[in-house]
Amino acid sequence: METPALHLPGPVQSVLQALEKAGFEAAVVGGAVRDALRGEAPGDWDVATSARPAQVQAALSSWRVAGTGLRHGTVTAVVDGMPVEVTTYREDGAYSDHRRPDEVRFTGSLAEDLARRDFTINAMAWSPRRGLVDLFGGRADLARSLVRCVGEPARRFSEDALRILRALRFAAVYDMQIEPATEAALDAHKALLRAVSAERVQAELAKLLCGKAAGRVLTQYAGVLAAVLPEVRPMFGFDQKNPHHDRDVWAHTAAVVDGVPPRPALRWAALLHDSGKPACFSQDAQGVGHFYGHAEKSVAIAQGVLERLRFSHALRDEVLALVQRHDAPLVPQSRAVRRLLRRMGEAGARDLIALHEADALGQAPSSRARLETYRQVRDILDELVAQNACFSLRSLAVNGRDMMALGLKGPQIGKALAACLDEVTGERLPNERAALLRFARGRAEEEAFS
Repeated sequence: METPALHLPGPVQSVLQALEKAGFEAAVVGGAVRDALRGEAPGDWDVATSARPAQVQAALSSWRVAGTGLRHGTVTAVVDGMPVEVTTYREDGAYSDHRRPDEVRFTGSLAEDLARRDFTINAMAWSPRRGLVDLFGGRADLARSLVRCVGEPARRFSEDALRILRALRFAAVYDMQIEPATEAALDAHKALLRAVSAERVQAELAKLLCGKAAGRVLTQYAGVLAAVLPEVRPMFGFDQKNPHHDRDVWAHTAAVVDGVPPRPALRWAALLHDSGKPACFSQDAQGVGHFYGHAEKSVAIAQGVLERLRFSHALRDEVLALVQRHDAPLVPQSRAVRRLLRRMGEAGARDLIALHEADALGQAPSSRARLETYRQVRDILDELVAQNACFSLRSLAVNGRDMMALGLKGPQIGKALAACLDEVTGERLPNERAALLRFARGRAEEEAFS
């Protein structure tokens, strides 16, 4: 197989040249090599070197260098505004917490450094001097779309349990299969995921959910996912016993995840939108399944998940709003769409429509008649946005100063503005200053005499 030539950014080339000029080995390693071989632009460029951290700092003294991870041999050089992480070749000691090595030992061997890495596709190096260094078949695994551990899979996952989620993430993002021995080991060691912090779980799952093969991975590795999201386990294989559903709850959920655009809030909402269904299941006299109140139950479950995984308040609120409204009808009328825009904003409203569409597509074919309704709702939304229609206080033709000029104070001002917005979004008044001032003045006079 012909050795490829990687096109390195100027700052990365400068770092390699400076280290080699000082008498050390240096090469680009890890994800940058993987992404470049896939024909994608790497997001980060990491360099490994035989130089010790102090020697790295001396060799790169022409630039600003910070000891960002000296305990593990990492410094970061900022070259022409671009940060480049440089790490000394190392071997890892024991992992008593199944997450980070208790100690690291610096080594002069690139081969030993690559041997400690997680997967073959991340255990390659490249430099202009040596070309591609691929000791574990990473390039061939990329060509076969295979995620495979370096060395013994059980040892790799026992060392760092986060690698279990990373394996699933790579499978989802790059639409890869997981090699059988690696697959068996990640399932056998999934209980170790309890050692992984909530923030790291959240980050890995967000990337997994936004992957092109997320639905397949959720289905194929549901048991592993349940180790960090036990709330989803009741959905596995749950027969909905309803003519509108030709999949169990989990298979439907995986289809909806695949069906919405790959944005974190939307994918998390798709994952959790029906999490309350098993707890709300009932059957009528004909044996047809129903899930009355499942949206509210799903919100409660989703809130627990999002708080445990330490989501930001903003992202949590986005997800919960989508879950709350995923089962409420969307009405193709201007007034209804204005109300939707007021509640959720333009981006939120578009996400909700996308969630409804994916939900319908994830059901039996008879449910797809609703897609025309959703198209009409989107057309109305597009028209309102094109008209600069008012659906928020920011775009209202009156403001707080206008209300103060009418003699209103404190909470009265907010209530008056909200009432004006109600009239506009309800299409009872135009968004015109004179009309809204007349309304607000009349309202204030009524309240003064009440």
